[in-house]
Amino acid sequence: MSKVNVVLGVFYGDEGKGKIIDYLSKSADYAVRFSGGNNAGHTIKVDGEKFAFHLLPSGILNENIKAVLGNGVVIDPKVLIEEIESLKSHGFPVNNLYISDKAHVIFPYHIVMDGILEENRGENKIGTTKRGIGPCYCDKFERCGIRIADLIASNFEELLKRNVINKNKIIEAYGHEPLEYRQILEEYREYAEKLKPYVCDTTSMLHKALKNDESILCEGAQATLLDIDFGSYPFVTSSNPTIGGVSTGCGIGSSYIGEVYGVTKAYSSRVGEGPYVTEETGEIGDLIRELGHEYGTTTKRPRRCGWLDLVALNYAIMLNGITALAINHLDTVGKLDKIKLCIAYNYNGNIITDFSSNIDFLTSCTPIYEEFEGNFGDISNCKTFDELPENAQKYINRIEELTDTPVKFIGTGAARENTIIREEKQKQLIR
Repeated sequence: MSKVNVVLGVFYGDEGKGKIIDYLSKSADYAVRFSGGNNAGHTIKVDGEKFAFHLLPSGILNENIKAVLGNGVVIDPKVLIEEIESLKSHGFPVNNLYISDKAHVIFPYHIVMDGILEENRGENKIGTTKRGIGPCYCDKFERCGIRIADLIASNFEELLKRNVINKNKIIEAYGHEPLEYRQILEEYREYAEKLKPYVCDTTSMLHKALKNDESILCEGAQATLLDIDFGSYPFVTSSNPTIGGVSTGCGIGSSYIGEVYGVTKAYSSRVGEGPYVTEETGEIGDLIRELGHEYGTTTKRPRRCGWLDLVALNYAIMLNGITALAINHLDTVGKLDKIKLCIAYNYNGNIITDFSSNIDFLTSCTPIYEEFEGNFGDISNCKTFDELPENAQKYINRIEELTDTPVKFIGTGAARENTIIREEKQKQLIR
């Protein structure tokens, strides 16, 4: 591995990043989550058992790795502690977790305000998970946020009381009951005691690791088209799940970054509101959803489903400097008679291959498809690319051809072992 490798989602999230992260973490010394909060979800299936993570880095299942929550993550202590306790109950000691003292903390007033704001958007709702992520990031940039270092500091009560008083003015103005800061104080002091042993200056720790030639795997949450700057704004998340978020979210400079793996599915999906050019709203979309078990890890909401969009994929490759792709759920589309692949957009009669996150543009585009034969049969036991049926090989080869990017990982089933790794398909692109 290079010193720092990165795994990112390239569409609207839920691409199966956890599975790729789990594999790559075997040869890494550190696994770092650098953005987002418990609005994200990674599911990994190990020895027939599913593990769902919303905050913990997926690499934590490897006990030889140091799992890090970087400063760019916003942390709901209750959720994090529940995940830690769940892992312990399954025999994982969780003595390999490190939490940045600079990460911001989600409080009950963030969650209340998230719900209020979404409710008052009416028909213009974003589709937030209402976990308090957006309001917590708002406080971070408004410079009134409370960080993990503050949570365990002696002046925590003073900071919390100030915030609760100010937030209650807004909450009451919307007709909701005010929050009692002492109740929150008592609850969060208990959280602080449980989390304190894991807290440290993770930025210094990671740079010491780099000096010692140790390897780091940075794992993204959400995905490129949900990026606050580069996604389909305003139907986006509240952070940067793209390559720039690595540096700001854990303090690692770009010169250290080696491979950047972009993860997608052999089709596409989206949760929440916003434009989606290749969405199938009828029978095919429903069928893909059921075949792929497309329900949110965090929200359990049914995902909107459709075909793989290479216009959007090429945008993500360009934006993130992606060096290789991971394509999951090849087995899912292989159950269909026909598979479509979006190779361009029709925009007001013009053929377009350049993506734009502009809402008016996306809602005015219709997809231009190439069609492929499906019916791959059972491919879960395929260990090499050559073992895949010809129809499956043609589909993957066409994706590589139109993106000029190698497909290194191919998901052929839900379990961690249902993955083809193509070592010969690893290459470094010119940035």
